Parts: sequence; C-alpha cells; structure tokens
Amino acid sequence: MTQNFIPSYIKLYSSGIFAERIQLLQNKMQNCDICPQNCLADRTASEFGKCLSGDKAIVSSYTAHFGEEPVISGRNGAGNIFFGNCNLKCIYCQNHEISQSKSSKLMKEVSDEELADIMIKLQETGCHNIGLVSPTHFGVQILNSIYIAIEKGLSIPIIYNSNGYDSVEMLKLFHGVIDIYLPDLKYGSNIYSKELSKCPDYFEFAKLALQEMYSQIGHEHVLEDGLLKRGLIVRHLVLPNDLSESESALKFIADLNPEIYISLMSQYFPDHKAVLHPLLGRKIRHREYEKVLEFVEKIGLHNGWIQEPESADTYRPYFNDSRENPFRN
Repeated sequence: MTQNFIPSYIKLYSSGIFAERIQLLQNKMQNCDICPQNCLADRTASEFGKCLSGDKAIVSSYTAHFGEEPVISGRNGAGNIFFGNCNLKCIYCQNHEISQSKSSKLMKEVSDEELADIMIKLQETGCHNIGLVSPTHFGVQILNSIYIAIEKGLSIPIIYNSNGYDSVEMLKLFHGVIDIYLPDLKYGSNIYSKELSKCPDYFEFAKLALQEMYSQIGHEHVLEDGLLKRGLIVRHLVLPNDLSESESALKFIADLNPEIYISLMSQYFPDHKAVLHPLLGRKIRHREYEKVLEFVEKIGLHNGWIQEPESADTYRPYFNDSRENPFRN
C-alpha cells in the first residue's frame, strides 16, 4: 500500500504555527467558551459546565471501528477514540452510556500525554486514521495531545467527528490540523432541537460550523488506495415523523455546495429516553427514508452514501458490555 499523503498537521508543526496555537489555548478552560454552550465555567478548578467535564479528557473507549463510511473504515478500521460526556443531551442518543452516563466504569480521565499514547497505539495497530468521536468539549486537550503525538511519530489523518454543535472560533484553531471533517447535521431548524437535544439554537451554530469546515476543506476528496485522506462528509440521521426536518437540513448543504459528500443514515433505533417518546418510539419506515432520498435527488446532492433501511440494528454500540469492542467487531 502506498503512503504518499502527508497529514496537514505535520506541516503546521514544522512551521512553528502549531506551537503558537498551543500557547493560545492555555487559559481557554478557565472561562470555558470551547463550544457554543458558552458556559464560562472554570474547568481547571473542577467547575463543570453543561458537558460535566473538567480539565482532563474523558476516554470511554478506543478501538478499530469498521462501521464508518467505506472510505474511512477501509480494511483495518478507523482508529476511533470515543470521548465521554457530550455538549448535547439527545434523548435518543445511541451512545448515551458514555455521552450522558455518570458511570465511573465508562468514564476514564486521561492526561494529554496518555491521549497522545492512545493515538500512537491505534496507529501501530494498523488503523487508517484517528477518529475523534464527540471531540467538541475536549478541543484544548485534543490539540495538546495531537502536538505531543506528532513528536511521538503520529503520521495518519485525523478525523473530527462531531455532533455539529461546534464553536467557529475553536474550529479555526483546528485549521491545518484536521484533514477530515465528519460532522452531523441533526436538524433543519431549531424547532425540535430544544426538546430532543436540550439545545434551543442548534441549527444556527451547526450552520456556522459547517460553513467553517467547508471553508477549510472544500468539497473535493483526496483518496489514496481507496481511503479518504482529506475531505468533508456531512452526516444526517433521518428521524421518525420528520423530527430531523431533513429537507431543510439537506437544502442547506446543497446551497453551500451540491458537490459536498453526504452520508444519509437510516439507522435510527429508539434508545435511551426515546423509547417512551410518542413520536420517536419506533424505527423509521421505509417510505420515510425513501422520501428523503427522493428529495436528495431533486436538489442535486449526488455524492456520498446511503444505508439499507434495515440498518437500525447494525450500528448499535454496547459500551456497557465492552469498552474495548463496543461494536462487537
């Protein structure tokens, strides 16, 4: 397998700009504005904001993961690091065991040095990339850790896999560090985001975040041996009863650039608090997903991936069963 692609963070590190960015981060958690929640908590003094996290990253699991888009998982898997807690509180979250649980068994604080070592370990096992899953609220620790990992020999692309509720200011600090952005666009307005994700302004900030990611990466994909090395993929999960407002969300992407790659997911499964919700307590129907596919074709979004309608049970994680292999690979 050829290895010609050099991650952008190598150049940023060599130029000295990365070191300057690290300096800018030093006081950021004392009045935390790392995500749009803008809690201004002093996380260095154990004053938790809405993410319920302090000054150390929480890693709930790290593993080679084979359930991502084919250009990401490849043959050896994506080297996913699943961060604990979350700056959203989605009532249907399939990762709720780590995103909203206070269980000490699943919540392990790690130093920046330890997080760097995890990245190196995943690289040494043959993973094609480092996937940062729910990284938003640990942006400072992650940038510090990537800097340390570069000095330890990190040399594979890094994926920023977020829920889309990101701060543009923080994303600018990731510019030149991240080669693959993999955000969600969960909703097409703020109508349902308050009730379902405890976030009344999700769509406004997610639009700004996607615009920033697009400005950094563009729509073109850089592939090597069939693996994505640089690019943007926007994920959208279709919810029952159109609670995701799919047409509005997808139209925003098409208006940004119809060449953007999307990943249209049918894998919704009623989990967590959604089991008892009157509109979320079932899987999506075939016709609901087909209707969204028809709209995608209508507005000219033709790059990306779709899922089989029967995907609801395929991608469910089981963190309580196994931190090392939550997807039962």
